[in-house]
Amino acid sequence: MDNFGQLIFTGISGTTLTDQEKDFIENEKIGGVILFDHNYEDPAQLAELVNSIQKIRDEYPLFIAVDHEGGRVQRFKKHFTHFPSMLALSSQQSPKLIFEVHQIMARELSACGINLCLSPCCDILTNESNKVIGDRSFGKSAEDVEKYISAAIRGLQTTGLLSCAKHFPGHGETVKDSHFDLPLLKTTVEELRIREMIPFIKASKSRVEFMMMAHLLVDSIDEKLPTSLSPKAYQFLRQETKFTKIVVTDDMEMGALSHKFSIEEAAVMALGAGADMLMYKTLPSAQRALGAIREAVKKKHLKKEDILDKVTRVERSKKDHFKSYNPIYIPKIVESFNTEESKKILSQLNGLSPSHS
Repeated sequence: MDNFGQLIFTGISGTTLTDQEKDFIENEKIGGVILFDHNYEDPAQLAELVNSIQKIRDEYPLFIAVDHEGGRVQRFKKHFTHFPSMLALSSQQSPKLIFEVHQIMARELSACGINLCLSPCCDILTNESNKVIGDRSFGKSAEDVEKYISAAIRGLQTTGLLSCAKHFPGHGETVKDSHFDLPLLKTTVEELRIREMIPFIKASKSRVEFMMMAHLLVDSIDEKLPTSLSPKAYQFLRQETKFTKIVVTDDMEMGALSHKFSIEEAAVMALGAGADMLMYKTLPSAQRALGAIREAVKKKHLKKEDILDKVTRVERSKKDHFKSYNPIYIPKIVESFNTEESKKILSQLNGLSPSHS
């Protein structure tokens, strides 16, 4: 049996695993699970869910990922500390504050078994009409964003949570939302280098474990293909940032792709272009994608050695960071929430709204 399932993140349907989900994750040796608000009731339930997922792992624990940025992008709300948006926090001009906030996020998430936070946003808010990024960004200039990226990554990763810099090559200039449509960027390569790349280079130097490739049409990189399906875009990411770890796609079910490409076609194109892992919000799409990858390798549309290299990169990351999986002891979880430290920081931030959207 091959290990191609290591290249897939799948979503699941509820607060416990169904038999179908269990079979797919276990038998196909799936690499990661992404969780959303419909998978969450409270910290104890979340930990039980994570324990049940890790119980059926193959050799290494799975990546258990969530979008947890503070502000308006936070899947688990009840019991978790709800910090203001990154734009609001950066107005305090304190990288130390950003570091401490991300430490608290990491402790709360880790207490429930989450091991990958899909943040921080490296996007620069160059277009103030941009609602999809908006206050998720640390600022309106490369220097502003760069100043806080390292603090966020270190806050997460020194506290035992892997992080993911997103959305390469920068979503801050767009008006369209890639959840629904494919945004077009007219930014030149020179402009990208002196502006958008700066926070991503900082993220790479800060040893971020993942970078997320966005679904954007950047005509200076590739006039025809969205960045997530473009070999030129992945080459640009690797060359500009010197990043050698895992490149994951944004959700492959977003309208930016699904309006033009089938699940099967996009999966094969993204891996062929240079993605290491593919993200799917729903299990049926993840199943279709994995079937298409196997078929493409069989027909030599994808080189088997390239796919195995990606599997090796994923497994190396797990081996380096997850020595073993100790099931979460549920009664202890409460100690990580509502701590004196989180109360102190929230009181310092009194007056900043949880989300400046």
